[in-house]
Amino acid sequence: MTTSSPWRATVLTLFPEMFPGPLGVSLAGRALASGLWELEARDIRASATDRHRSVDDTPAGGGPGMVLRADILAAAIDTAGIGPERPKLLMSPRGRPLTQTRVAELAQGPGPLIVCGRFEGVDQRVIDARGLEEVSIGDYVLSGGEIAGMALIDACVRLLPGVMGKEASGTEESFSDGLLEYPQYTRPQTFEGVPIPQILTSGDHAKVAAWRRAESEALTAARRPDLWTKAPNRAAGQKTPKSTTDG
Repeated sequence: MTTSSPWRATVLTLFPEMFPGPLGVSLAGRALASGLWELEARDIRASATDRHRSVDDTPAGGGPGMVLRADILAAAIDTAGIGPERPKLLMSPRGRPLTQTRVAELAQGPGPLIVCGRFEGVDQRVIDARGLEEVSIGDYVLSGGEIAGMALIDACVRLLPGVMGKEASGTEESFSDGLLEYPQYTRPQTFEGVPIPQILTSGDHAKVAAWRRAESEALTAARRPDLWTKAPNRAAGQKTPKSTTDG
């Protein structure tokens, strides 16, 4: 009898000491310690061939900064021994935006190889030759791909079976159905003169569900019109909803 291997994230980085970092605490950390997923941080410099362990060089055509060399990174990828069933990702501000749909796809697979770039970027030839999928976590630039890689891993790990306490926890939150999550409340019943919306304490589950759906739609329309225009089940020409919590 064979058992499937746990979900595994293999990270190529110039700073392996950054891992697990925040991935070693809370939900992800407990799941890592219990073997629900595995993390391997590999040093790109281990594939350098000179005594200085150089991994970068000046950009062809001139310009500021340095570029990660194709031969060094290719060797690091090849040495990692990643099978064809595992996606190879490059964290990059020019990549396709990471979505909850893509996160769910990655979480359902065996786990990715994640390349964390530094400097001015990565030689395009290794991106093409090794089929790296460029992924962005937002329209801004970080010092390197490590923090972005951690965000991607955390988003995936929390969807793995057994990581979150309640199975429903991962299905009723922002982006799970193309909408932002509805507002949440808990005790005390009244905070600084503002009570919990009465409908949430009514005990009428159908009305609660309808209220939450309406709030999700209203928040999405107001804050993320790009998502609202693509939201499933949105009727064409539907009037933009208004949240009861935004005044």
